[in-house]
Amino acid sequence: MRVSTAQFYQQSALQMSSKSSDINEQMAYLSSGKQVLTAKDNAVQYGTLVGYKESLANIDKYQRNITQAESHNSLQEIVFADAELLLDQIKQDMLLANNGRMSTEDLQSLAKQTINNFNQLLDVANSQNANGDYIFSGYQTEKKPFSQQVDGSVIYSGDTGVNELQISKNINIATNQTGDAAFLKVANAIGDFSVSYPAAPASNTSSVAVERANITDRNAYNVSAGPYTFATDPITNDLTVTDSTSTVVFPILPALPAPYVAGQTISFDGIDVTLNGNPLPGDSFTISEQEEVSIFATINDAIAWMERGSVSTDQEQYQVDYNSILNQLDSAMTHITSRRVDSGVRLQMLESQKSRHLDSELNITSSKSVIEDLDFAKAISEFEQSKLALQASQQAFSKVQGLTLFNYI
Repeated sequence: MRVSTAQFYQQSALQMSSKSSDINEQMAYLSSGKQVLTAKDNAVQYGTLVGYKESLANIDKYQRNITQAESHNSLQEIVFADAELLLDQIKQDMLLANNGRMSTEDLQSLAKQTINNFNQLLDVANSQNANGDYIFSGYQTEKKPFSQQVDGSVIYSGDTGVNELQISKNINIATNQTGDAAFLKVANAIGDFSVSYPAAPASNTSSVAVERANITDRNAYNVSAGPYTFATDPITNDLTVTDSTSTVVFPILPALPAPYVAGQTISFDGIDVTLNGNPLPGDSFTISEQEEVSIFATINDAIAWMERGSVSTDQEQYQVDYNSILNQLDSAMTHITSRRVDSGVRLQMLESQKSRHLDSELNITSSKSVIEDLDFAKAISEFEQSKLALQASQQAFSKVQGLTLFNYI
């Protein structure tokens, strides 16, 4: 008979199973190179590692968003740079056109060149990205934002939607600028109003022009009272301002009309107006509220001015119109430059945030490595010891379970 019991077999099996399990676990650590694989290894460290992994995943998401935002803003910065060049060329042509030696043919040739620049600017405003999306259409990226009408005017078909991407826990950044904000909403060079000067055969023999016209008191301003008409009496040269109902708003009763004094600020209905020049008897003009002017409308005005050619009559108003267009072109160039600067500022912010994420990623990865990475020398030593212990148990079991009484007879 054998010298063994059921209990001996059970204890031996449990012992070898435990040692085999230890070896399997150590193999898992060695193959992964990690010392914390589950919460039972170290509950506190495991929780810390989960937090580190979530942080790294967020950083990866933010970095992808930064790459996408950089692509969008870089493209817009390039487009605005192109728009700056075209506007500068148009301005240079306007300056050249004011040369008294230019003939009608010369001016009309400049007008054709300006029309060409206008068309190029329109193409720039309708720029698309690599995916074929229009970059100035707001949310409606599949819709062409700008189209020219029969009368030469340009309309905007996009919306005012601004897309944003999250580039950090508390920071979102815009990836686009809408077409209306970029090309239509240019600050009026003279303030809050546009001016309508007398058209031929009437004349502006005094060369008077509105230098500034601003709403200074919104509480006193009546939006429905305009347009306002400025007129000087043909005999006395007294200046009066009337609203759309022909009610005199300047001078305010009981004050009496008086001749205009150069440099005088004309104030009425919460509005301040400053004139350049002295109006002559019979001069008149109107102002209407208009805080923003389309770039395309300004260029169309420049083209119309050039197409008039060399004029021999109404020279004073001709020069007033020229100065007005040139001032508005300057405002348009400043506006486009500010749009380009906005893209540049966003690119700087993206670059800065990218660097911060790289620093954070390095710090988190280092801290994660300290907790998680396996000490291979120690782990291999323990693994070899466990293997020897298992082999010893197996050999002892093999010898003992084979013993019988015949071994002692």
